[in-house]
Amino acid sequence: MKSAVETLNPTRVRLTVEVPFEELKDSLDAAYKKINQQVTVKGFRKGKIPARVIDQRFGRGAVLEEAVNDALPKFYTEAVNEGELNVLGQPDVDITELKDGELLAFTAEVDIRPVIEIPDYSGIEVTVDSVEVTDEDIEKSVEELRDRFASTNPVERAAVEGDVVTIDLEAKVDGEVLPDGVASAVQYTIGSGELLDGIDEAVTGLEAGGEATFTSELKGGTAEGKAAEVTVKVTQVAARELPELDDEFAQMASEFDTLDELKADSRKRLENMKQYDQATQAQERVLDELLKLAEVPIPEKLLADEINTRKHNLEHHQLGQMGLDLAKYLEIQGKTEEEFDAETKEQAVKGIKTQFILDELVTKEKLNVNQEELTEHLMRRAQSSGMSPDQFAQAVVEGGQVPMLVGEVARGKALAVVVEAAKVVDTNGEPVELDDDEDETAETVEASSDDAGDAAPASDAEQGEDKGGKTEA
Repeated sequence: MKSAVETLNPTRVRLTVEVPFEELKDSLDAAYKKINQQVTVKGFRKGKIPARVIDQRFGRGAVLEEAVNDALPKFYTEAVNEGELNVLGQPDVDITELKDGELLAFTAEVDIRPVIEIPDYSGIEVTVDSVEVTDEDIEKSVEELRDRFASTNPVERAAVEGDVVTIDLEAKVDGEVLPDGVASAVQYTIGSGELLDGIDEAVTGLEAGGEATFTSELKGGTAEGKAAEVTVKVTQVAARELPELDDEFAQMASEFDTLDELKADSRKRLENMKQYDQATQAQERVLDELLKLAEVPIPEKLLADEINTRKHNLEHHQLGQMGLDLAKYLEIQGKTEEEFDAETKEQAVKGIKTQFILDELVTKEKLNVNQEELTEHLMRRAQSSGMSPDQFAQAVVEGGQVPMLVGEVARGKALAVVVEAAKVVDTNGEPVELDDDEDETAETVEASSDDAGDAAPASDAEQGEDKGGKTEA
């Protein structure tokens, strides 16, 4: 076999391959054997039909087609390896010559990973938010905890904001009660905004037994989006009572004995959260600066596939679970379809660039992933997916996605190298010392690569790097 590589552009090549006919012998034998099992010829036992009879009855062309389809993936893979190509996705194959007994020639155009020059990243400087926890932050945290321990007691007065009312609802459209438009004994906190538009105004001022009618656009159900006439009847008004902020509350709501200890713990917890947010912000901003420094050609087909994957994941997974379609989602977001397409493309480009650059850094820095790092990352991914570690690990193995997880951890380590070399200061001008948490940087990389889609599947750039995959002629 002879092969040659022609560079069409920085991300695409054309392979030209010539195969002497004798190298097709194994595939021809396999083709005759396969056809033998599929056809019946009078006078011959199944599987024992001579090749010459198959040629006469079914045509030599059918045998050659079967043999070529069987042989192409092997010869394509050999040509890829011979050319030391890092291919992405499946090739476009064209058989240019097929002379029976003499020669098979074909071309294969395929996307490749571009050659990337890693820029000098030692001069990257970014500014992040400072870690400051104020007394107001502490008070807000404690008030939220206090709110969770509020009790409700029925009162004999008109309902006001903050009260919990028990209500019966009936919705009509065009004078007809909807099949799913009746609800009883619904508890609603006035001012929470969790039910229908206009309900707060309707129930405020009503006592138990009071009734009001208002018009509202339905947010779900069989008449979603339609204006309905809603009748609401209040059956009970209950006032929320907050517990006193004292040591007794601290003992009830936490493991602490005093309110001061509870507040001190809240301060420490908020500081930890802000430090985590600061570290994530630093990683994201360093990554953005790295992407600005490097020139990364993007394969057109890979980009198109990535955009389609992100749209599919959004429409059929995320939005489907929320009972929304894309049109409704865009309406809620206040975006046009053109704006959505532009954002999706921008996210896809960033994801592919991030993967290419960090993979190149992994190679350059000779970074490896050990079993402990992989296990820790798997545990975090399992937790974020809502699955047990065993369930997640089984799904990853069965889906052949272990290389995907290894890649995420390796890219996290590569980003950690860049972050360590960068100068990071907070908004007060103070230097920021970041913990060397490579799994945390892996999460930042993953988020950058998968902004609009389901985090579980590998990206197209990863899925397409199987040099020995099936080739379709």
